Amino acid sequence: MSISRAALAVLLATAFSAQAEAISEQPYPGTIVLKVDATNTAQQIFRVRESIPAKPGKLTLLYPQWIPANHGPSGALNQFAGLKVSANGKPLEWKRDTVNVYAFHIEVPNDASSVDVEFQYLSPVEANQGRTTMTNDILGVQWQSLTLYPAGYDSRRITMQPNLTVPAGWQYGTALETASRNGDEIAFKPLDLEAMMDSPLFAGRHFRRIDLDPGAKVPVHLNVVADSAEQLEATPEQIAPHRAMVQQAYKLFNSKHYQHYDFLFAISDEFGGIGREHHQSSENGVKLGYFSEWAKHEARRELLPHEFTHSWNGKFRRPADQNVPNFNTPLQNTLLWVYEGQTQYWGAVIAARSGLIKQEHTRDLLAATAARYDNTKGREWRAVQDTTNDPIVNARRPQGWNNWQRAEDYYSEGELIWLDADTLIREKSGDKRSLNDFARNFFGVDDGVNVAKHYTFEDVVKALNAIQPYDWASFLRTRLDGHGPGAPLDGLTRAGWKLVYTDKPTDFMKAQEEQSKSANFQYSLGFSVGAEGKLEAFQWEGLGFKAGLSGGSTLLAVNGRAYKAEVLRAAVTAAKTGKEPISLLVKKGNQYQTYALDYHGGLKYPRLERIEGTPDRLEAILQPLK
Repeated sequence: MSISRAALAVLLATAFSAQAEAISEQPYPGTIVLKVDATNTAQQIFRVRESIPAKPGKLTLLYPQWIPANHGPSGALNQFAGLKVSANGKPLEWKRDTVNVYAFHIEVPNDASSVDVEFQYLSPVEANQGRTTMTNDILGVQWQSLTLYPAGYDSRRITMQPNLTVPAGWQYGTALETASRNGDEIAFKPLDLEAMMDSPLFAGRHFRRIDLDPGAKVPVHLNVVADSAEQLEATPEQIAPHRAMVQQAYKLFNSKHYQHYDFLFAISDEFGGIGREHHQSSENGVKLGYFSEWAKHEARRELLPHEFTHSWNGKFRRPADQNVPNFNTPLQNTLLWVYEGQTQYWGAVIAARSGLIKQEHTRDLLAATAARYDNTKGREWRAVQDTTNDPIVNARRPQGWNNWQRAEDYYSEGELIWLDADTLIREKSGDKRSLNDFARNFFGVDDGVNVAKHYTFEDVVKALNAIQPYDWASFLRTRLDGHGPGAPLDGLTRAGWKLVYTDKPTDFMKAQEEQSKSANFQYSLGFSVGAEGKLEAFQWEGLGFKAGLSGGSTLLAVNGRAYKAEVLRAAVTAAKTGKEPISLLVKKGNQYQTYALDYHGGLKYPRLERIEGTPDRLEAILQPLK
């Protein structure tokens, strides 16, 4: 029997609706006891046991699929293995749902009041398998990877009691409340499933806890784990801007929506890098050298203020279309340009205000962002609003033509939109009001409350109008749904700055290139060259694209000389006054080919330049709040 697409859509919608209606408003009866053994660091295996109260009859257990801070269906089901279910010591058969593969069906026998579950979570052991969450020195516990939970109940109405065994002598940081520790076995206080999922844990052989708000009634700590003890060493001068970050956030948001806050911070070349927000904590992972090579890694220091901002924006104030009953109900991402875009803006601003990043270097980073989106050809066909679907569409997989395909551009293009809004408020109010006032009014409500307060597009517009009357709905929709040409750079102009290109990068961006072992020729030749001569980051319909170059290629020689970044820079500079094309020898697969780039425009690097006779609102924005 055939069925039309329209009829199928109706049936699917009805099925999803029925599933939503089947969510009980009653608490799940009893407490689920979760026990995780994380001691097998050599093989990177988490062993999980659960005791789940259950009534006789049908029981469906769900493995989390839709992970809020990931903005998509990223549950690591492929790393879930070894499922066994029993009751009263006798094994029970389970059956995976053939449509929803994250669901497991069980028949609970008449004489049982609970079921026992065991399985393993297999942390990736190689980079091509995913992000590493366990090494010989560090482990990260993400409860969504270690939990099965009963279907049919709101996750906020399911009580969990988590337990964790760590390697001998290891210390840990988490937003969870510890009930007891007996040797290396840790019992945490019971809490609801959503709160547990939102409270990860970092543990390590080398651990340091730094108080970022000494003497405060609401403590904030930086819990640091690292590959070696030397990486934990932070000077008072390095700790000071982290403490200033906390105070600048308080001055901006004028509230706290947590009982305590714990930065989980890994400094490692082996543990997977991460930046993930939670209401009372955040997961942060950077490469070695954060403290030990302080001057070299300044750009990394935007990570912590970004994730800290999320406690207010994204976790306390949360988009209404992400108010779902459990971790297997699809999220909607239509407001990520607020959730992530404004967080990107405040992360940069707080980093500058606290001294984590110098103001002039914040300008350099802003210039790089402005240039990137001003040259994003994909804006012609794909508006930034549509990129909020990218966590579902692409799930951060590598792209061959990012400049045309676009990715999660609501982060940084969103930052430009909020700079635009900030400077417009300042201009319209005679510099008496700003986006600071929006932050206090919108995120600063209900001080001390840590229950999510949801919002809609209309709520954002209303809050902006309360600060400065204007047609904010049109302002936002024009920028979110528009296609250019060019990026939304009115905010820069209103801030008293303009994007220009010169033949030399700023010192800060030059240092960033050297650190990443890459060379940026995007605004001249239309591509960048990565480590070992890899061609990447192509401008769609740029010079290199039109010549036939593509990714998966290695640049071997420039004008007959072995490739080095300085050799290609010299060739581009020489071509500015010459007539001969630049000759590139490129290897792709087992083919070698020479490309002639007839370019004579010289090197081009973005930077910001002051507009004479205008107020410097960018300097005002980046000044510490008093």
